[in-house]
Amino acid sequence: MDMLAIAGSVPVIPVLTIERLADAVPLARALVRGGLPVLEITLRTESALDALKAIATEVPDAVVGAGTVLTSDQLDRAKASGAQFAVSPGCTAGLAAAAVAAKLPFLPGVQTISEAMTLVDQGFRFLKFFPAGAAGGLDWLRSAAAPLAGVRFCPTGGIGADNAAAFLALSNVVCVGGSWVAPRISVAAGDWAEVERLAAAAARVKRP
Repeated sequence: MDMLAIAGSVPVIPVLTIERLADAVPLARALVRGGLPVLEITLRTESALDALKAIATEVPDAVVGAGTVLTSDQLDRAKASGAQFAVSPGCTAGLAAAAVAAKLPFLPGVQTISEAMTLVDQGFRFLKFFPAGAAGGLDWLRSAAAPLAGVRFCPTGGIGADNAAAFLALSNVVCVGGSWVAPRISVAAGDWAEVERLAAAAARVKRP
């Protein structure tokens, strides 16, 4: 599957920062049971790659990828750990080239029209818009639709249960990314029933 097909299979991609390796598998299972099988594990913690590998090995119904990928080395290590896709908050020419060479579905991040144009020149037409809330949110995406015709987005950052549907209603939005489906307090308490409930509610958010 390519990145657009992976992301287009769900309305919401949980963005997960996993502090404890022991939480990885039960968290992933709860999200999958709730109807959100595409999971982004951010590379912000020491346990991130081990968590990704555990999910890839023990939760076969999950489509697990690496987020906050900043370098080609991280990209390579994520793929070796079982990542089925990678996501970056921004992008450099070297990282984009490394993703193409690795043949790993890749969602590069942008914040401006110029950044989007640069990535379109490199063959990417599905982009992460980050940080969506701080960078213009719905208004930016509406304004970008005409000049960036044919480019589609996964906005992430500042998106929650209260505004996800508004983003998904835009014609150039494929899905949204967010952490609200796995609150830190619920993960810390091992309240997987609450995570599953939140995931199920998010999975019911409809595109037009």
